[in-house]
Amino acid sequence: MLLYRTSTGPVVDDGGKTAAFDHDWDDLLNADDLEAALQVALAEGRKPAAPSVALAPIVGQEVWAAGVTYWRSRDARMDESKEAGGGSFYDRVYEAERPELFFKATPHRVVGPGGTLRLRKDSRWMVPEPELTLVVNRRAEIVGYTIGNDLSCRDIEGENPLYLPQAKVFDGCAALGPGILVTKQPLAKTTEIRLRITRGGSEVASGQTTLAQLRREPKKLVEWLFREASFPKGVFLLTGTGIVPKDDFTLQPGDEISIDVPPIGMLINRVA
Repeated sequence: MLLYRTSTGPVVDDGGKTAAFDHDWDDLLNADDLEAALQVALAEGRKPAAPSVALAPIVGQEVWAAGVTYWRSRDARMDESKEAGGGSFYDRVYEAERPELFFKATPHRVVGPGGTLRLRKDSRWMVPEPELTLVVNRRAEIVGYTIGNDLSCRDIEGENPLYLPQAKVFDGCAALGPGILVTKQPLAKTTEIRLRITRGGSEVASGQTTLAQLRREPKKLVEWLFREASFPKGVFLLTGTGIVPKDDFTLQPGDEISIDVPPIGMLINRVA
């Protein structure tokens, strides 16, 4: 089942059968059994209002991210920071038991499907990072999955690893959507993540990976995140990227970024 946050309220879609809710979004995500709540709504058959606009599936949650979880990301981080003396940090994190976890965004810095991401004016090298994103309730239970775009400033992070918050956290720095795949089952390792960037209608960058390349188990990432932190309304956790554009690529205003994860859908955003 797919759960969407829309301008007229939450909507669930199960193979074309849809139903609407009058629930508070944060309460819904933290229901005792989200799948069961959605099944009840489908059985009741309350029709969604039309027309409605899809929104980012976030209201009161924080957004966190895991880094250096794919080999390709490890290599990119080492290359961009080696002149600053930080190259070996990323190699050690990749092999360590403790993952890299960092704060990414508050809800007001997140855009939804069709929304506009923002390029930092003080960065000359920015890339999207397409990531499977865990939807986690207040009880540290993974209740579903969505698509995340972790917009990143590679030059700022590469200049000094201590600049990571500035490279990652700013207005319009992340996108989530289009909806949440609600399931208690882990996604198959064969699940693909695909990236396509177009400029003026022409493709300028693309790539794909699978969850088989993800070194960290999602449940373990959640366990580390909740070790000494609570999330009363739940949390979104981006699991890292295995797709990094070539070093001579940087986003430009007007570029369109498409991230496709077949069980979830496609997240499309422009940058400005």
